[in-house]
Amino acid sequence: MPLGHDKSDVEARLLKVLRVGKDELQGWSVERESVDARDRGDIKIVYAVVANLRGEPPRSLPPSAAVRVPELRSYAFPAPRAGKGPGRSRPVVAGAGPAGLFCALVLAENGYRPLVLERGDPVEERSAKVRAFFETGELDPESNVQFGEGGAGTYSDGKLNTTVTDASFRGAKVLEEFVEAGAPPEIRYLAKPHIGTDRLTEVVPAIRKKIESLGGELRFRSKVTSLVLVGGRVRGAVVNGSERIDADAVVLALGHGARDSFAELEGAGLDMEPKAFAVGLRIEHPQEMISRRQFGQAWRHPRLPVADYKLTYRSSAGRGVYSFCMCPGGYVVNASSEPGMVACNGMSDYLRDSPNANSAIVVTVTPEDFGGPGALAGVEFQRRWERAAFEAGGGTMAMPIQLLGDFVAGRASEALGRVAPSTRGRSALGDLRPCLPAFVAEAIEEATRAFDRSIPGFARADSVLSGVETRTSSPVRMLRGEDYQASIGGVYPCGEGAGHSGGIMSSAIDGIKVAEAVALASRGA
Repeated sequence: MPLGHDKSDVEARLLKVLRVGKDELQGWSVERESVDARDRGDIKIVYAVVANLRGEPPRSLPPSAAVRVPELRSYAFPAPRAGKGPGRSRPVVAGAGPAGLFCALVLAENGYRPLVLERGDPVEERSAKVRAFFETGELDPESNVQFGEGGAGTYSDGKLNTTVTDASFRGAKVLEEFVEAGAPPEIRYLAKPHIGTDRLTEVVPAIRKKIESLGGELRFRSKVTSLVLVGGRVRGAVVNGSERIDADAVVLALGHGARDSFAELEGAGLDMEPKAFAVGLRIEHPQEMISRRQFGQAWRHPRLPVADYKLTYRSSAGRGVYSFCMCPGGYVVNASSEPGMVACNGMSDYLRDSPNANSAIVVTVTPEDFGGPGALAGVEFQRRWERAAFEAGGGTMAMPIQLLGDFVAGRASEALGRVAPSTRGRSALGDLRPCLPAFVAEAIEEATRAFDRSIPGFARADSVLSGVETRTSSPVRMLRGEDYQASIGGVYPCGEGAGHSGGIMSSAIDGIKVAEAVALASRGA
Protein backbone atom coordinates (compact mmCIF):
# COMPACT_ATOMS: atom_id res chain seq x y z
CA MET A 1 0.00 0.00 0.00
CA PRO A 2 1.19 3.60 -0.61
CA LEU A 3 2.09 5.74 2.40
CA GLY A 4 -1.12 7.76 2.22
CA HIS A 5 -3.54 4.85 2.77
CA ASP A 6 -5.93 4.20 5.64
CA LYS A 7 -7.66 1.11 7.05
CA SER A 8 -10.54 1.27 4.55
CA ASP A 9 -8.05 1.23 1.68
CA VAL A 10 -6.51 -1.97 3.02
CA GLU A 11 -9.93 -3.59 3.29
CA ALA A 12 -10.85 -2.54 -0.24
CA ARG A 13 -7.63 -4.06 -1.58
CA LEU A 14 -8.28 -7.22 0.43
CA LEU A 15 -11.77 -7.65 -1.06
CA LYS A 16 -10.35 -7.16 -4.53
CA VAL A 17 -7.58 -9.70 -4.03
CA LEU A 18 -9.96 -12.30 -2.57
CA ARG A 19 -12.70 -11.56 -5.13
CA VAL A 20 -15.41 -11.46 -2.46
CA GLY A 21 -18.05 -8.94 -1.44
CA LYS A 22 -17.95 -6.99 1.80
CA ASP A 23 -20.82 -9.06 3.23
CA GLU A 24 -18.65 -12.19 2.88
CA LEU A 25 -15.82 -10.71 5.00
CA GLN A 26 -16.35 -11.39 8.70
CA GLY A 27 -13.18 -9.64 9.78
CA TRP A 28 -9.47 -9.29 9.17
CA SER A 29 -6.26 -8.56 11.07
CA VAL A 30 -2.68 -7.69 10.24
CA GLU A 31 -0.32 -10.63 10.52
CA ARG A 32 2.83 -8.80 9.37
CA GLU A 33 3.74 -5.22 8.52
CA SER A 34 6.97 -3.99 6.96
CA VAL A 35 8.35 -1.09 4.93
CA ASP A 36 9.58 -1.42 1.35
CA ALA A 37 11.87 1.58 0.77
CA ARG A 38 13.85 0.23 -2.17
CA ASP A 39 12.39 3.08 -4.22
CA ARG A 40 12.63 6.12 -1.95
CA GLY A 41 10.34 8.03 -4.27
CA ASP A 42 7.57 5.43 -3.93
CA ILE A 43 7.80 3.85 -0.46
CA LYS A 44 5.26 1.13 0.30
CA ILE A 45 3.86 -0.39 3.46
CA VAL A 46 3.60 -4.15 2.94
CA TYR A 47 1.00 -6.18 4.83
CA ALA A 48 0.31 -9.84 5.33
CA VAL A 49 -3.35 -10.05 6.34
CA VAL A 50 -5.47 -12.85 7.79
CA ALA A 51 -9.07 -12.64 6.59
CA ASN A 52 -12.02 -14.49 8.14
CA LEU A 53 -14.72 -15.28 5.59
CA ARG A 54 -18.30 -16.17 6.41
CA GLY A 55 -19.62 -19.65 5.68
CA GLU A 56 -17.62 -22.48 4.19
CA PRO A 57 -14.05 -21.91 3.00
CA PRO A 58 -13.91 -21.15 -0.72
CA ARG A 59 -13.43 -24.19 -2.93
CA SER A 60 -10.82 -22.35 -4.93
CA LEU A 61 -8.65 -19.34 -4.24
CA PRO A 62 -7.59 -16.68 -6.73
CA PRO A 63 -4.62 -17.86 -8.80
CA SER A 64 -2.01 -16.02 -6.75
CA ALA A 65 0.88 -17.32 -4.66
CA ALA A 66 0.07 -14.55 -2.22
CA VAL A 67 -3.28 -16.08 -1.20
CA ARG A 68 -3.58 -19.28 0.81
CA VAL A 69 -5.59 -20.90 3.58
CA PRO A 70 -3.42 -20.45 6.71
CA GLU A 71 -2.72 -23.15 9.24
CA LEU A 72 -3.85 -21.52 12.46
CA ARG A 73 -2.04 -23.14 15.38
CA SER A 74 -0.57 -21.98 18.66
CA TYR A 75 2.13 -23.06 21.06
CA ALA A 76 1.48 -26.26 23.01
CA PHE A 77 3.63 -27.62 25.84
CA PRO A 78 4.54 -31.32 25.41
CA ALA A 79 1.76 -33.48 26.88
CA PRO A 80 2.66 -35.35 30.10
CA ARG A 81 2.89 -39.12 30.11
CA ALA A 82 0.27 -40.96 32.09
CA GLY A 83 1.16 -41.13 35.79
CA LYS A 84 4.09 -38.74 35.39
CA GLY A 85 4.42 -35.29 36.82
CA PRO A 86 6.94 -32.87 38.26
CA GLY A 87 10.07 -34.43 39.76
CA ARG A 88 10.84 -34.84 43.44
CA SER A 89 12.45 -31.38 43.70
CA ARG A 90 11.60 -28.13 42.05
CA PRO A 91 13.84 -27.14 39.12
CA VAL A 92 16.33 -24.34 39.78
CA VAL A 93 16.85 -21.66 37.12
CA ALA A 94 20.05 -19.63 37.53
CA GLY A 95 19.52 -16.24 35.91
CA ALA A 96 16.48 -14.03 35.28
CA GLY A 97 17.25 -12.79 31.78
CA PRO A 98 15.00 -13.62 28.82
CA ALA A 99 16.09 -17.28 28.74
CA GLY A 100 15.65 -17.81 32.46
CA LEU A 101 12.37 -15.93 32.74
CA PHE A 102 10.69 -17.77 29.88
CA CYS A 103 12.04 -21.12 31.01
CA ALA A 104 10.60 -20.45 34.47
CA LEU A 105 7.32 -19.12 33.09
CA VAL A 106 6.62 -22.19 30.99
CA LEU A 107 7.63 -24.52 33.82
CA ALA A 108 5.36 -22.61 36.22
CA GLU A 109 2.43 -22.77 33.80
CA ASN A 110 2.75 -26.55 33.86
CA GLY A 111 2.98 -27.09 37.60
CA TYR A 112 6.74 -27.31 38.15
CA ARG A 113 7.06 -24.45 40.70
CA PRO A 114 10.54 -23.33 39.52
CA LEU A 115 12.93 -21.45 41.76
CA VAL A 116 14.72 -18.61 39.92
CA LEU A 117 17.99 -17.44 41.45
CA GLU A 118 19.21 -14.06 40.19
CA ARG A 119 22.53 -12.55 41.31
CA GLY A 120 21.32 -8.98 40.83
CA ASP A 121 18.38 -6.89 41.97
CA PRO A 122 14.74 -6.76 40.87
CA VAL A 123 14.16 -4.21 38.12
CA GLU A 124 12.93 -1.49 40.43
CA GLU A 125 16.12 -1.50 42.54
CA ARG A 126 18.33 -2.32 39.58
CA SER A 127 17.14 0.76 37.70
CA ALA A 128 18.12 2.97 40.64
CA LYS A 129 21.58 1.35 40.75
CA VAL A 130 22.05 1.85 37.02
CA ARG A 131 21.02 5.52 37.21
CA ALA A 132 23.44 6.07 40.08
CA PHE A 133 26.26 4.47 38.08
CA PHE A 134 25.51 6.64 35.06
CA GLU A 135 25.69 9.75 37.25
CA THR A 136 28.61 8.94 39.55
CA GLY A 137 30.60 6.10 37.98
CA GLU A 138 30.19 4.06 41.18
CA LEU A 139 29.64 0.48 39.99
CA ASP A 140 27.73 -2.26 41.81
CA PRO A 141 29.28 -5.44 40.32
CA GLU A 142 26.13 -7.45 41.02
CA SER A 143 23.48 -4.98 39.82
CA ASN A 144 24.23 -3.03 36.67
CA VAL A 145 23.52 -2.94 32.93
CA GLN A 146 24.61 -6.59 32.65
CA PHE A 147 23.24 -8.17 35.85
CA GLY A 148 19.79 -8.06 37.42
CA GLU A 149 16.22 -8.96 36.61
CA GLY A 150 15.63 -8.97 32.86
CA GLY A 151 19.30 -9.51 32.02
CA ALA A 152 21.40 -7.39 29.69
CA GLY A 153 18.47 -7.15 27.26
CA THR A 154 16.58 -4.84 29.60
CA TYR A 155 19.10 -2.08 28.87
CA SER A 156 19.14 -2.49 25.11
CA ASP A 157 16.62 -1.53 22.47
CA GLY A 158 14.24 -4.32 23.39
CA LYS A 159 14.61 -5.53 19.81
CA LEU A 160 12.68 -8.73 19.17
CA ASN A 161 14.13 -9.71 15.81
CA THR A 162 14.98 -13.33 15.25
CA THR A 163 15.86 -15.65 12.38
CA VAL A 164 14.87 -18.73 14.40
CA THR A 165 12.46 -21.07 12.58
CA ASP A 166 9.24 -21.07 14.60
CA ALA A 167 7.46 -24.25 13.52
CA SER A 168 6.34 -24.89 17.12
CA PHE A 169 5.11 -21.30 17.65
CA ARG A 170 7.44 -20.67 20.59
CA GLY A 171 8.19 -17.21 19.21
CA ALA A 172 4.49 -16.42 19.02
CA LYS A 173 4.21 -17.52 22.64
CA VAL A 174 7.00 -15.10 23.63
CA LEU A 175 5.34 -12.18 21.86
CA GLU A 176 1.94 -12.91 23.41
CA GLU A 177 3.45 -13.06 26.89
CA PHE A 178 5.23 -9.75 26.33
CA VAL A 179 1.98 -8.11 25.19
CA GLU A 180 0.09 -9.55 28.16
CA ALA A 181 2.80 -8.09 30.40
CA GLY A 182 2.29 -4.62 28.92
CA ALA A 183 4.45 -4.49 25.79
CA PRO A 184 3.07 -2.57 22.77
CA PRO A 185 0.53 -4.77 20.90
CA GLU A 186 2.13 -4.03 17.52
CA ILE A 187 5.10 -6.27 18.38
CA ARG A 188 2.86 -9.14 17.26
CA TYR A 189 3.04 -8.12 13.61
CA LEU A 190 5.78 -5.55 12.94
CA ALA A 191 8.64 -6.91 10.86
CA LYS A 192 11.13 -5.21 13.21
CA PRO A 193 9.41 -5.15 16.59
CA HIS A 194 10.90 -3.50 19.64
CA ILE A 195 9.73 -2.66 23.15
CA GLY A 196 12.21 -0.04 24.36
CA THR A 197 14.14 0.06 27.61
CA ASP A 198 11.63 2.37 29.27
CA ARG A 199 8.82 -0.13 28.57
CA LEU A 200 10.91 -3.23 29.39
CA THR A 201 11.49 -2.03 32.93
CA GLU A 202 7.70 -2.26 33.36
CA VAL A 203 7.15 -5.46 31.36
CA VAL A 204 9.76 -7.60 33.14
CA PRO A 205 8.23 -7.23 36.65
CA ALA A 206 4.84 -8.23 35.22
CA ILE A 207 6.35 -11.49 33.94
CA ARG A 208 7.90 -12.04 37.38
CA LYS A 209 4.51 -11.59 39.04
CA LYS A 210 2.90 -14.07 36.66
CA ILE A 211 5.56 -16.69 37.46
CA GLU A 212 4.93 -16.15 41.17
CA SER A 213 1.16 -16.36 40.74
CA LEU A 214 1.66 -19.80 39.14
CA GLY A 215 3.69 -21.18 42.05
CA GLY A 216 7.18 -20.18 40.98
CA GLU A 217 9.58 -18.15 43.10
CA LEU A 218 12.23 -15.53 42.27
CA ARG A 219 15.03 -14.73 44.68
CA PHE A 220 17.38 -11.80 44.14
CA ARG A 221 20.94 -11.20 45.31
CA SER A 222 21.18 -14.99 45.09
CA LYS A 223 24.16 -16.03 42.99
CA VAL A 224 24.71 -19.71 42.21
CA THR A 225 28.34 -20.08 43.26
CA SER A 226 28.74 -23.85 42.82
CA LEU A 227 26.88 -27.04 41.98
CA VAL A 228 26.31 -30.05 44.22
CA LEU A 229 27.41 -33.11 42.25
CA VAL A 230 26.94 -36.81 43.09
CA GLY A 231 28.06 -39.52 40.69
CA GLY A 232 28.33 -37.20 37.73
CA ARG A 233 24.85 -35.73 38.22
CA VAL A 234 23.67 -32.52 39.76
CA ARG A 235 21.89 -32.80 43.10
CA GLY A 236 21.63 -29.15 43.97
CA ALA A 237 23.09 -25.67 43.86
CA VAL A 238 24.98 -23.60 46.41
CA VAL A 239 23.85 -19.97 46.70
CA ASN A 240 26.17 -17.17 47.79
CA GLY A 241 28.80 -19.69 48.86
CA SER A 242 26.81 -21.13 51.78
CA GLU A 243 23.16 -22.12 51.25
CA ARG A 244 22.48 -25.49 49.62
CA ILE A 245 19.31 -25.95 47.60
CA ASP A 246 18.50 -29.50 46.49
CA ALA A 247 17.53 -29.91 42.85
CA ASP A 248 17.61 -32.64 40.21
CA ALA A 249 17.55 -30.07 37.41
CA VAL A 250 19.57 -26.84 37.27
CA VAL A 251 19.13 -24.51 34.30
CA LEU A 252 22.16 -22.29 33.62
CA ALA A 253 20.68 -19.13 32.07
CA LEU A 254 23.57 -16.98 33.27
CA GLY A 255 24.00 -14.31 30.60
CA HIS A 256 27.16 -13.62 28.63
CA GLY A 257 28.71 -11.41 31.32
CA ALA A 258 28.83 -14.09 34.04
CA ARG A 259 32.59 -14.57 33.80
CA ASP A 260 33.07 -15.70 37.41
CA SER A 261 30.39 -18.35 36.93
CA PHE A 262 32.06 -19.58 33.73
CA ALA A 263 35.28 -20.13 35.70
CA GLU A 264 33.46 -21.98 38.49
CA LEU A 265 31.66 -24.25 36.02
CA GLU A 266 34.86 -25.05 34.16
CA GLY A 267 36.43 -26.06 37.48
CA ALA A 268 33.43 -28.28 38.21
CA GLY A 269 34.07 -30.23 35.01
CA LEU A 270 31.35 -28.78 32.78
CA ASP A 271 32.40 -29.24 29.15
CA MET A 272 32.69 -25.92 27.35
CA GLU A 273 34.68 -24.44 24.51
CA PRO A 274 35.74 -20.98 23.34
CA LYS A 275 33.62 -19.51 20.55
CA ALA A 276 33.89 -16.70 18.06
CA PHE A 277 32.28 -13.35 18.80
CA ALA A 278 32.98 -9.76 17.71
CA VAL A 279 34.58 -6.64 19.16
CA GLY A 280 34.61 -3.02 18.04
CA LEU A 281 33.22 0.43 18.76
CA ARG A 282 29.90 2.29 18.80
CA ILE A 283 29.39 5.01 16.21
CA GLU A 284 26.87 7.87 16.45
CA HIS A 285 25.38 9.92 13.63
CA PRO A 286 22.48 12.41 13.53
CA GLN A 287 19.30 10.35 13.21
CA GLU A 288 17.98 12.83 10.63
CA MET A 289 20.94 12.02 8.35
CA ILE A 290 20.16 8.29 8.54
CA SER A 291 16.43 8.79 8.04
CA ARG A 292 16.87 11.06 5.03
CA ARG A 293 19.21 8.57 3.41
CA GLN A 294 16.90 5.60 3.99
CA PHE A 295 13.54 7.23 3.26
CA GLY A 296 14.31 10.33 1.17
CA GLN A 297 11.90 13.25 1.28
CA ALA A 298 9.24 11.10 3.00
CA TRP A 299 11.37 10.55 6.11
CA ARG A 300 9.03 12.53 8.37
CA HIS A 301 5.89 10.64 7.27
CA PRO A 302 4.00 9.37 10.34
CA ARG A 303 3.65 5.87 8.85
CA LEU A 304 7.40 5.42 8.65
CA PRO A 305 9.44 4.15 11.61
CA VAL A 306 12.63 5.80 12.79
CA ALA A 307 15.09 4.58 10.15
CA ASP A 308 17.72 1.96 10.86
CA TYR A 309 20.40 0.26 8.79
CA LYS A 310 22.26 -3.02 8.48
CA LEU A 311 25.74 -2.97 6.95
CA THR A 312 28.31 -5.67 6.23
CA TYR A 313 31.80 -5.61 4.76
CA ARG A 314 34.71 -7.97 4.11
CA SER A 315 38.01 -6.23 4.85
CA SER A 316 41.09 -6.52 2.64
CA ALA A 317 42.53 -8.84 5.31
CA GLY A 318 39.47 -11.09 5.05
CA ARG A 319 37.82 -10.02 8.31
CA GLY A 320 34.06 -9.76 8.60
CA VAL A 321 32.95 -6.27 9.69
CA TYR A 322 29.31 -5.46 10.35
CA SER A 323 26.89 -3.18 12.15
CA PHE A 324 25.49 -4.76 15.28
CA CYS A 325 22.57 -3.89 17.58
CA MET A 326 21.71 -0.73 15.63
CA CYS A 327 19.70 1.64 17.86
CA PRO A 328 17.73 4.28 15.94
CA GLY A 329 17.03 7.36 18.03
CA GLY A 330 19.03 5.76 20.80
CA TYR A 331 21.77 6.17 23.36
CA VAL A 332 25.24 4.75 23.89
CA VAL A 333 25.30 3.15 27.33
CA ASN A 334 28.14 2.51 29.74
CA ALA A 335 27.62 -1.25 30.11
CA SER A 336 30.51 -2.04 32.46
CA SER A 337 30.13 -4.85 35.00
CA GLU A 338 33.61 -5.27 36.52
CA PRO A 339 35.69 -2.65 38.36
CA GLY A 340 38.64 -1.35 36.39
CA MET A 341 37.08 -2.32 33.05
CA VAL A 342 34.83 -0.36 30.68
CA ALA A 343 32.44 -1.70 28.05
CA CYS A 344 29.70 0.03 26.06
CA ASN A 345 26.40 -0.96 24.48
CA GLY A 346 23.45 0.70 22.74
CA MET A 347 19.82 1.17 23.74
CA SER A 348 16.66 3.01 22.73
CA ASP A 349 13.48 3.96 24.51
CA TYR A 350 10.14 3.05 22.95
CA LEU A 351 9.74 6.34 21.06
CA ARG A 352 13.31 6.26 19.72
CA ASP A 353 13.41 10.01 20.03
CA SER A 354 17.08 10.69 20.79
CA PRO A 355 18.68 13.01 18.17
CA ASN A 356 21.28 10.35 17.30
CA ALA A 357 21.39 6.92 15.73
CA ASN A 358 24.04 4.56 17.02
CA SER A 359 25.33 1.14 16.12
CA ALA A 360 28.26 -1.04 17.01
CA ILE A 361 30.73 -1.53 14.18
CA VAL A 362 32.38 -4.80 15.07
CA VAL A 363 34.92 -7.24 13.69
CA THR A 364 34.69 -11.00 14.06
CA VAL A 365 37.31 -12.56 16.33
CA THR A 366 37.94 -16.28 16.70
CA PRO A 367 39.72 -18.51 19.25
CA GLU A 368 42.85 -18.20 17.10
CA ASP A 369 42.92 -14.48 17.99
CA PHE A 370 42.60 -14.89 21.74
CA GLY A 371 46.27 -15.56 22.44
CA GLY A 372 45.72 -18.25 25.06
CA PRO A 373 44.53 -21.82 25.58
CA GLY A 374 41.41 -23.06 27.30
CA ALA A 375 37.69 -22.46 27.17
CA LEU A 376 37.97 -19.08 28.89
CA ALA A 377 40.58 -17.53 26.57
CA GLY A 378 37.88 -15.35 25.01
CA VAL A 379 36.92 -14.02 28.45
CA GLU A 380 40.50 -12.85 29.05
CA PHE A 381 40.59 -11.37 25.55
CA GLN A 382 37.50 -9.28 26.40
CA ARG A 383 38.97 -8.20 29.72
CA ARG A 384 42.22 -7.08 28.11
CA TRP A 385 40.49 -4.53 25.91
CA GLU A 386 38.03 -3.43 28.60
CA ARG A 387 41.00 -2.64 30.86
CA ALA A 388 42.51 -0.63 28.03
CA ALA A 389 39.22 1.29 27.65
CA PHE A 390 39.23 1.99 31.39
CA GLU A 391 42.68 3.56 31.06
CA ALA A 392 41.69 5.49 27.91
CA GLY A 393 38.73 6.95 29.79
CA GLY A 394 40.99 8.32 32.50
CA GLY A 395 40.64 5.47 34.99
CA THR A 396 37.29 6.71 36.30
CA MET A 397 34.82 4.16 34.79
CA ALA A 398 34.09 6.69 32.02
CA MET A 399 33.61 5.53 28.43
CA PRO A 400 36.38 6.81 26.15
CA ILE A 401 34.99 8.65 23.11
CA GLN A 402 36.72 9.95 19.97
CA LEU A 403 35.77 11.60 16.70
CA LEU A 404 36.04 9.33 13.69
CA GLY A 405 38.35 11.83 11.97
CA ASP A 406 40.77 11.71 14.89
CA PHE A 407 40.55 7.91 15.03
CA VAL A 408 41.55 7.72 11.35
CA ALA A 409 44.34 10.26 11.89
CA GLY A 410 45.68 8.38 14.90
CA ARG A 411 45.32 11.20 17.43
CA ALA A 412 43.35 11.62 20.63
CA SER A 413 40.27 13.84 20.43
CA GLU A 414 40.36 17.08 22.38
CA ALA A 415 36.99 18.56 21.31
CA LEU A 416 33.69 17.48 19.78
CA GLY A 417 32.34 18.51 16.39
CA ARG A 418 28.73 19.13 15.35
CA VAL A 419 27.56 15.69 16.52
CA ALA A 420 26.85 15.89 20.25
CA PRO A 421 27.00 12.38 21.76
CA SER A 422 23.80 10.86 23.14
CA THR A 423 25.12 8.81 26.03
CA ARG A 424 23.92 7.39 29.32
CA GLY A 425 26.86 7.12 31.63
CA ARG A 426 30.03 9.09 32.07
CA SER A 427 32.38 9.57 29.11
CA ALA A 428 35.71 11.25 28.39
CA LEU A 429 37.49 12.30 25.21
CA GLY A 430 40.50 10.17 24.40
CA ASP A 431 42.13 7.76 21.95
CA LEU A 432 40.34 4.51 21.13
CA ARG A 433 43.03 2.81 19.05
CA PRO A 434 44.84 1.39 22.12
CA CYS A 435 41.48 -0.15 23.17
CA LEU A 436 41.41 -2.53 20.20
CA PRO A 437 43.63 -5.11 18.54
CA ALA A 438 45.39 -3.42 15.62
CA PHE A 439 43.64 -5.64 13.08
CA VAL A 440 40.23 -4.64 14.48
CA ALA A 441 41.02 -0.92 14.36
CA GLU A 442 42.28 -1.20 10.78
CA ALA A 443 39.22 -3.18 9.67
CA ILE A 444 36.84 -0.63 11.24
CA GLU A 445 38.62 2.28 9.55
CA GLU A 446 38.42 0.49 6.20
CA ALA A 447 34.77 -0.48 6.69
CA THR A 448 33.60 3.06 7.53
CA ARG A 449 34.87 4.23 4.15
CA ALA A 450 32.95 1.41 2.46
CA PHE A 451 29.80 2.10 4.49
CA ASP A 452 29.98 5.74 3.40
CA ARG A 453 29.22 4.58 -0.13
CA SER A 454 25.97 3.03 1.09
CA ILE A 455 25.05 5.84 3.48
CA PRO A 456 26.70 9.12 2.42
CA GLY A 457 27.95 10.89 5.54
CA PHE A 458 28.60 7.68 7.45
CA ALA A 459 32.34 8.45 7.48
CA ARG A 460 31.91 12.11 8.42
CA ALA A 461 34.85 13.22 10.53
CA ASP A 462 32.74 14.41 13.49
CA SER A 463 30.91 11.10 13.95
CA VAL A 464 31.36 10.05 17.57
CA LEU A 465 32.98 6.72 18.44
CA SER A 466 32.65 5.10 21.89
CA GLY A 467 34.45 2.11 23.29
CA VAL A 468 34.79 -0.58 23.75
CA GLU A 469 32.10 -2.98 22.45
CA THR A 470 33.11 -6.47 23.62
CA ARG A 471 29.81 -8.04 24.74
CA THR A 472 28.30 -8.86 21.35
CA SER A 473 27.80 -12.50 22.38
CA SER A 474 29.17 -15.05 24.79
CA PRO A 475 32.86 -15.92 24.46
CA VAL A 476 32.12 -19.52 25.47
CA ARG A 477 29.76 -22.33 24.51
CA MET A 478 28.59 -24.81 27.14
CA LEU A 479 28.21 -28.10 25.31
CA ARG A 480 24.87 -29.89 25.51
CA GLY A 481 23.27 -32.91 23.89
CA GLU A 482 20.01 -33.41 22.04
CA ASP A 483 18.29 -33.65 25.42
CA TYR A 484 19.67 -30.15 26.21
CA GLN A 485 21.72 -31.55 29.12
CA ALA A 486 25.39 -30.77 29.62
CA SER A 487 28.22 -33.20 30.36
CA ILE A 488 26.96 -33.10 33.97
CA GLY A 489 23.57 -34.82 34.08
CA GLY A 490 20.66 -32.63 35.13
CA VAL A 491 22.44 -29.41 34.15
CA TYR A 492 20.82 -27.49 31.28
CA PRO A 493 22.91 -24.72 29.64
CA CYS A 494 20.49 -22.15 28.29
CA GLY A 495 20.40 -18.89 26.40
CA GLU A 496 23.01 -16.41 25.27
CA GLY A 497 25.50 -16.84 28.11
CA ALA A 498 25.69 -20.56 27.38
CA GLY A 499 26.41 -19.79 23.73
CA HIS A 500 23.12 -21.12 22.34
CA SER A 501 21.27 -17.92 21.36
CA GLY A 502 21.76 -14.25 20.62
CA GLY A 503 19.29 -11.52 21.54
CA ILE A 504 16.03 -11.39 23.48
CA MET A 505 13.83 -13.46 21.18
CA SER A 506 16.16 -16.36 20.47
CA SER A 507 17.12 -16.48 24.17
CA ALA A 508 13.48 -16.60 25.27
CA ILE A 509 12.76 -19.32 22.71
CA ASP A 510 15.77 -21.31 23.95
CA GLY A 511 14.42 -20.95 27.48
CA ILE A 512 11.14 -22.51 26.39
CA LYS A 513 12.97 -25.39 24.67
CA VAL A 514 14.95 -26.08 27.83
CA ALA A 515 11.76 -25.98 29.93
CA GLU A 516 10.30 -28.65 27.66
CA ALA A 517 13.47 -30.74 28.04
CA VAL A 518 13.37 -30.44 31.84
CA ALA A 519 9.75 -31.57 31.84
CA LEU A 520 10.36 -34.52 29.53
CA ALA A 521 13.32 -35.68 31.63
CA SER A 522 11.30 -35.46 34.85
CA ARG A 523 8.59 -37.62 33.29
CA GLY A 524 11.04 -40.29 32.24
CA ALA A 525 10.53 -39.52 28.57
